[in-house]
Amino acid sequence: MTLRAFVGQLIALMAMAVAMPASADTRDEVQTSWRLLDYIAVDYLEAVEDGKVTNELEYAEMQEFSASIVERMAALPANAQRAQLVADAEALAEAISAKVEPAVVARDARRLASELIAAFPVPLAPDAVPDLARGAALYVQSCASCHGVSGDGAGPAAEGLDPPPIAFDDVARARERSAFALYQVIGQGLEGTAMPGFSDLPAEDRWSLAYYSGSIAFPEVERGRRIWNDEPAIRARIPDLAALSGLTPAALGEAIGTERADAVMAYLRAHPEAVASDTTGSLALARERLQQSLAAYEAGNKTEARELALSAYLDGFEPLEAVLSTRDADLLASVEIGMAELRAAISRGDPVAAVAEKVNALDVLFYRAETVLAPANASEASAFLGAFAILLREGLEALLIVIAMIAFLRKAERTEVLPFVHGGWLSALGAGALTWVAATYLIGVSGAGRELVEGFGSLFAVLVLLSVGIWMHGKSQAGEWQRYIRKTMQHALSRRSAWFLFGLAFLVVYREVFETILFFAALWSQGHTDAILAGAAAAIVLLALIAWAMLRYSRRLPIGTFFAYSSVLIGILAVVLAGKGISGLQEAGLLGITPLPNLPRIPILGIAPALEPVAAQILTLALIALGYWRNRMKGMQSGTPQAETG
Repeated sequence: MTLRAFVGQLIALMAMAVAMPASADTRDEVQTSWRLLDYIAVDYLEAVEDGKVTNELEYAEMQEFSASIVERMAALPANAQRAQLVADAEALAEAISAKVEPAVVARDARRLASELIAAFPVPLAPDAVPDLARGAALYVQSCASCHGVSGDGAGPAAEGLDPPPIAFDDVARARERSAFALYQVIGQGLEGTAMPGFSDLPAEDRWSLAYYSGSIAFPEVERGRRIWNDEPAIRARIPDLAALSGLTPAALGEAIGTERADAVMAYLRAHPEAVASDTTGSLALARERLQQSLAAYEAGNKTEARELALSAYLDGFEPLEAVLSTRDADLLASVEIGMAELRAAISRGDPVAAVAEKVNALDVLFYRAETVLAPANASEASAFLGAFAILLREGLEALLIVIAMIAFLRKAERTEVLPFVHGGWLSALGAGALTWVAATYLIGVSGAGRELVEGFGSLFAVLVLLSVGIWMHGKSQAGEWQRYIRKTMQHALSRRSAWFLFGLAFLVVYREVFETILFFAALWSQGHTDAILAGAAAAIVLLALIAWAMLRYSRRLPIGTFFAYSSVLIGILAVVLAGKGISGLQEAGLLGITPLPNLPRIPILGIAPALEPVAAQILTLALIALGYWRNRMKGMQSGTPQAETG
């Protein structure tokens, strides 16, 4: 039986156990028989070599155990498989009597054990993730006196025991032991030895002890972690605790090599939670779409491959992006760069092997992201900081623009227009609440739709901010401002312009509210709601303090200096939003991507590692510089100073 077939069978058996539970007596008989078969598979090689007995005592034990197995098989309840089980048990006993090669006996014993569990299902995996710290404490308390503190089999009570206690640090023997086999021995003891049963221990404690004792011989935990994280094919072989519990390092070594298998089992037995992650942070959809994209590309359908790769990001990964950004920003950047490079490779028509390599690299990143996103890694502190950082980051951009508008109107002594600005941002908050209700209960907001709203909203805001920033820079000259006040103030702040300010306030705030809602929805699914609300409240308080400080400071500035500072601030925001807008349209699939892998991603500045958003930011800077230069030329021609500072 292949390893893949064996793992598949274990999973099927767990389901069968629900449908056909065994009685308590039958379960005990099955478990004991399974344990004896496992013992034969491991220890027969100590008794026979080249057809000759090398250890009389051990060989006698093998004969006794095989005879016991025949009797136990015959005593099982009648079903369609029992006769074959008895026949196979008799064949195994005859093989031992004939002193056949250990490899053959081990193979037949394991096959019979598998057939036994298939016919009479019993639980093969723990109900919860084993606790290695608890296992270590139990080992010191109940096992170290015989097996030794280090697992060398030379504890103070081991002297005179025949056979001697198992040395858990014996790698050759440990490779042949599954966690389930150890669990069975811990619960029932071992006939013919001094090993007692610990059936009084709760099942979860026996599993914890089994995983701990099974980890002693395998020290390369960190190497195993790297292999496990980097190789999706190995993770596919061990999908859950049932597969891990029934798997021996030797069986895994047949598939991936002995040394690598030892390292992987070192990691998984020390960290069984690695195969028992909650699906809350699952990127299964993203993985599925990536594989579909690769299959479409291999079939020559480049357009479909590109759309599926885009869906892998928008629908599979982006909903969890906000949470990941608060826990591992570097990993988030790696995923976004990898997704951009994959779409670019598909668009260029790169060789299938190159595209497959990028898909595999992303699968590795997705696994790491799932590990980071697992609820076990969520804490009240991370939830608080995540909510605080998201709201502060998204709120600050909108706040700066709205406060600049309010300060401008106060400086211009046109406070009667302020209600339009306040109405704009308050309406945006209301619209955001309606968007949340609609997206949660009425309609689904697609990933592409989210990015299009953010992308086009950002670019429209850039156009408005460019005009406002250049206009403010021009009015930073004292003479120009006085001339403007006398000639155009009433026209500029007409009712039409007031509604324009309403629209600008609405747009910049709604864009940030829309994105914040999406981020908080993902964060909320991770739990710790009290911490999230506290983080959001702290961010709101800080934003309010920033607004108060800006408004208070702006009142003290001369009008020319205020306009000069405001024009610089608005110009910076325009550059940031230009990068974000183009990135949003790229992520929605509306624009192509030319990756710049060596460029860092700096979200707060709108910088993304791709040519197009960088070019948009450079163009925006150029337009700002051109506008400022024209203002300077006009100021020089009119003979007015550049700015009033007194």
